[in-house]
Order: sequence, then C-alpha cells, then structure tokens
Amino acid sequence: MSEVNEKDWKLFKKMIPLWQENFMKKLLEEYKEILQKDALPSERFWELEKRLNSDKKCASVYVVRSRSRMFENILNLAAEKAITIEDLEGFSDDIKTPAQRVLNDFIE
Repeated sequence: MSEVNEKDWKLFKKMIPLWQENFMKKLLEEYKEILQKDALPSERFWELEKRLNSDKKCASVYVVRSRSRMFENILNLAAEKAITIEDLEGFSDDIKTPAQRVLNDFIE
C-alpha cells in the first residue's frame, strides 16, 4: 500500500470512533445474551470473562491509530464485520479498490 493521503487519513480518524462504538454496541448485546442464559451464575461469569478477554484484542475495539497501519486496520475491521465496503464511502479509490478485492475473499 502506498502512502496514505491526508483526506483518507482525516476521514479514517473521524470514522474510527463511530465504527468502534457501533461494534461495541453489538458486543454488549451479545454479552446480554450470555448473562441471560439459563445457566449457573459462575458459568455465565466465566463465559463472559472469556469473551471480554478475547474481544478486547479485536481491531474493532483497540486500534493502533497510525497512518502506516490504517489500511491494515480497515481490513481487520472488515474481517471482524465492524465495517462494510459501504462504510468506506468517501475514501479514495486507493483505499476502496484494494479493500474491495480483499473483502471479496472474505465473502467467498
């Protein structure tokens, strides 16, 4: 991937908090389902703890914000279904075109 242009970088910095909030909202719904299961409290607790430890490592939760990792972050967000190609509207073709090729591989 070539150098990230300023417009794409500014848009990424603007969008990443929104994408993360939406992803975490989805996670919280999944956590509610765990807590509402018909299981022992200890089983629900440990299942939730395991999920939290796993999820906090997701790119959609914790993003290293650097230009050099922007495209990698976009691909990770897409792989985790935190964003779709439609969420890349406004980004340059330098971002969208290779992202679309990679995302097509995830879909197939």
